[in-house]
Amino acid sequence: MKLSDFDFNLPSELIAYEPVEQRDQSNLILPFDNNKIVKFANIIDYLNPGDVMVFNDSRVINSKITLEKSGTKININLNKPSLTQNSWRAFAKPARKLIIGDEFFFGNHKLVITDKFEFGEIEVNFVLRDIEVFTFLDQYGQVPLPLYIKRPPKNELDVQRYQTVYSREKGSVAAPTAGLHFTLELLEQIKAKNVTIQFITLHVGAGTFLPVKTENIYTHKMHSEYSYISPLVAETINKAKSENRRIISVGTTALRSLESFSRNGKLYHGAKETDIFITPGYKFQIVDSLITNFHLPKSTLLMLVCAFSGMGEVKNLYKYAIDNKMRFFSYGDAMMLHRKSH
Repeated sequence: MKLSDFDFNLPSELIAYEPVEQRDQSNLILPFDNNKIVKFANIIDYLNPGDVMVFNDSRVINSKITLEKSGTKININLNKPSLTQNSWRAFAKPARKLIIGDEFFFGNHKLVITDKFEFGEIEVNFVLRDIEVFTFLDQYGQVPLPLYIKRPPKNELDVQRYQTVYSREKGSVAAPTAGLHFTLELLEQIKAKNVTIQFITLHVGAGTFLPVKTENIYTHKMHSEYSYISPLVAETINKAKSENRRIISVGTTALRSLESFSRNGKLYHGAKETDIFITPGYKFQIVDSLITNFHLPKSTLLMLVCAFSGMGEVKNLYKYAIDNKMRFFSYGDAMMLHRKSH
């Protein structure tokens, strides 16, 4: 399977640079219902009592930091914590301007470049006085918007909207975008329909939305991300599976967690770094339905969706969405997919 199999042409006017005014008023396409397009709030009509919906409760941190050295601005995008306290792996652009030992001051605090790796990756250490890293980032960091969105840092729209309403566990450097469509009111309606809501945690890394660079997709090195599933969540989902109730993953990040912790059709609990890379041919063990946005060409997320619902089916769906002027990427519209039986 080649990288070019996952390419498509997208008119630039269909890229969603801003969210719709109300979260649940984005569009939702339903391929299992003749590609019907409804407002996202109407997803309630396609849920059944007994369904289990699994959400990723990770919270986006202000992981973008702007440094200045010799008159050059350098953007740092944090990726994930390193093993040593207050150290993080990050991507720098332009990384060539940095050398190990460089120090940058922010009030009483400083950021030190402690290592450099290939592909612009670096390690930084935060030397802080009486605050934790997340507090520092709240003050000095910026919302890590996708590169195609050009807006001033600390834009209030993005501070509010590039975050799910149920986010709790700080650690993501990109939003789990399928969850951006849900409002607190919609979640209450879902509960009232006797749909079980469960939360897992996967801290989305900077590599999630990067396009694959190798034509042979199987030589692509997948990034790893921290994931946690509690014993109660595993027990709830296993019970639902045993009763043939539907497991609905809200987003590809929740799906990657669930499949990472599955063995022989059973879900296990725990915490680990997962680098699961799902491509067509993968046998899904846990998830029956998936709610997700439209993904970038040549991305690992598009490969995952093709694995879930079929290459031909997804290609046709994307073409139909483009023809019907649906909005793409993080702030864009969504789809609800059923798993294709193998």
